[in-house]
Amino acid sequence: MPIQNLIDTVAAKANLNPQVAEKVAGIVLSVLQHESPQISAQIFANMPGAQQLATANDVMAQAQPSSGIIGTISHLLGGATGEKVGALVNGVAALKASGLTEEQISAAGSQVIAYARQTDPQLVDALVQAVPELKGHFGL
Repeated sequence: MPIQNLIDTVAAKANLNPQVAEKVAGIVLSVLQHESPQISAQIFANMPGAQQLATANDVMAQAQPSSGIIGTISHLLGGATGEKVGALVNGVAALKASGLTEEQISAAGSQVIAYARQTDPQLVDALVQAVPELKGHFGL
């Protein structure tokens, strides 16, 4: 399944233009990559283009010192508990900064997970079990 199918689905289900949908899908994939590197590597192996899209939208690379409450929370959580929380916080902050509503974030996240689930349901279940925080943010 080409990664463009994922982008098109995210665009349609979250009511986004294709350029924003590509960025959003990449951000969600990047969060998955940082949250569970081993499992996401296996999932990405079944999704040609996923690794490149995640890398192009790396939520940790985009995490320059930011101002405001989101930046402060992200820095404190990332520093206190490691990269995992920082990746999820940075990802959600990046999605909100893109102008997405909570409903669009949930729709986009659930579409990325559903797309991955088509390639290997057991791996995706293991990912969601390993990172239960995804449920609250990505409509699972």
